[in-house]
Amino acid sequence: MKPDRPMGRRLAGAPAAGRPRAAGPRAPRRAAWLGVGVAAAVGLAVAALAARDGGGRPSPRAAAPAGPSGPVVGADLHSLVVEAGSGRLFVGGHQAVATSADGGRTWSPVGSLDGADAMGWGFGGSTIWVSGHPGLNRSDDGGRTFRRANQGLPNTDVHAFGASGSRLYGASPAVGVFASDDAGATWEVRTDREGRSFFGRILVDPAEPAHLVAADVRAGPVESRDGGRTWRHLGGVGAAAWVSWAGGDPARLVASGPSGAARSADGGRNWERLDVPAGARLVEAAPAADDLLYAAGLEDGRAALWVSRDRGRTWARP
Repeated sequence: MKPDRPMGRRLAGAPAAGRPRAAGPRAPRRAAWLGVGVAAAVGLAVAALAARDGGGRPSPRAAAPAGPSGPVVGADLHSLVVEAGSGRLFVGGHQAVATSADGGRTWSPVGSLDGADAMGWGFGGSTIWVSGHPGLNRSDDGGRTFRRANQGLPNTDVHAFGASGSRLYGASPAVGVFASDDAGATWEVRTDREGRSFFGRILVDPAEPAHLVAADVRAGPVESRDGGRTWRHLGGVGAAAWVSWAGGDPARLVASGPSGAARSADGGRNWERLDVPAGARLVEAAPAADDLLYAAGLEDGRAALWVSRDRGRTWARP
């Protein structure tokens, strides 16, 4: 799948001023996988990338030799996230989740997340949240064990999720965007017009918890400044399955998905293409170092990982 428009060295994002626009369909070329419904579309788009390149047109230096088999995630790869502070990696799919404390060289399964279909992730103090088709899973012991936490949710099919402290945000293809200000004790729907095609992590600005960035599989990265009530397109990639902030800086945004990967140094106003290894699907920028990037793909039901320590100029296996 290709972006709606060519990815040059710099791409202009949507204007910051004016009325926020609804995140809707962007191009007829995506109709083949959008038409079967958002949930199935995400699965098909992600699965299709197993046999293609993650960035559309990877540069020769982005290619890396095959390494040892990674952790089992199942037929779909949904998430790749770095925990701020500890630097631990988590990778998740339809079947399983695994974690690495050494930059992806070795992995351990997280058994209590088997079958969780891990899509969205949120870190709120000592609590870790993971969302998927069965709903929310919560860990209060640093990610060693998780338990289901669906009480009060407007819908349990949570394709996207994010957290900052006690402020939680979720998105479902059934109800749109919803939020909690009390760590999940109560929830309210913020909008039923947006969020139905959100996927993966929702970024929540710790300094401004009403400032959010999400990945929209129809529209690319989108942004809200009012706690998820309204959203605007940011551009960069035509469809997105993952977003992250390099070095934890909201101005340094990385977006990736079926239509490739791109990065912005000004919060999404302007973009440049990011070359990724052949087979990579998701790109995660480390929250503690703006030059450290991880990319993940799927190889026979296992997650494959690449690492870049020079902001994506070169990649290697861990």
